[in-house]
Amino acid sequence: MPNSTGLDFCSQVWDACQNVSIFNSPFASSLRWSVGAAANRMHTKLIDLWQSKDEFCIAFGGTSTDGNACFSGSPFLPNVTNKEPPPQGVCLEKIGNEVYLNMFPHPDGSNRAFLGTQTGLVYLATLTDEKSSGPLELDESKPFIYLSDQVFSDAEFGLMGLAFHPDFLKNGRFFASFNCDKTKELNCLGRCACNADVGCDPSQLAGTGTGAMPCQFHTVIAEYTVNGSSTSPSEATTADPTEVRRIFTMGLPFRNHHGGQIVFGPTDNYLYFMMGDGGNRGDPFNFSQNKKSLLGKIMRLDVDTIPSKSS
Repeated sequence: MPNSTGLDFCSQVWDACQNVSIFNSPFASSLRWSVGAAANRMHTKLIDLWQSKDEFCIAFGGTSTDGNACFSGSPFLPNVTNKEPPPQGVCLEKIGNEVYLNMFPHPDGSNRAFLGTQTGLVYLATLTDEKSSGPLELDESKPFIYLSDQVFSDAEFGLMGLAFHPDFLKNGRFFASFNCDKTKELNCLGRCACNADVGCDPSQLAGTGTGAMPCQFHTVIAEYTVNGSSTSPSEATTADPTEVRRIFTMGLPFRNHHGGQIVFGPTDNYLYFMMGDGGNRGDPFNFSQNKKSLLGKIMRLDVDTIPSKSS
């Protein structure tokens, strides 16, 4: 999207802030796992992570001169006929102090939406009319479901995705994608993505960014259902945090680049699961290029026909 203001905001940020020490910087965790900085380090400089202005700007969408670094609020006009008045910028509303990663419309088509936090909380919020100036209605003291006891949240870990079954309005089924720590959670027992079948030796993973042991952290897909005895799951305002069943678990080789988005196909009722390359800069074990590895792939899961352990 072109920067119609003629201002190079990326260069301005770099020139003004490259050597500023930022306390509680959002980049601190990335620096810690990428280059092995002290675990308790909370100060970060931009120059610690990016060696040049162009490198910094490329990380945020383009070089410092290609004009793609910002959106001024002027309308973006594709080659279509549209007589609707253009938007006059964007208004943002703070809804809480949590780290909200996901937003999902309610399957019943109402003016409600589910908001998921990185720490494992999901809220059912009511959206105001688009012409209203009223605030979003959300009670942080009453989550729709509390999964924080199961979710390991840190840096790039947490509750990564939520998907509602195509027949949710009849069966109340939904699915969560999250991370767990096998040193803290007994059911965190998936096979390590680095294994003999993909030509990988777990002992090679020792070092920065792997955890205390190979594949200490896992990616999980689990099924849940709404609470209540009403005839319509649409009326439910809470869900049971007890897993109905665990669909998928796999150990992760490193602490980043593990994806986690889940979504149902629009017509086939399959659950699609997007996996990252496994992390540690540049996929050093070539998991994405390895057809035997599940990392760096999109998986298609039939959650309505899960084979039993005996089959």
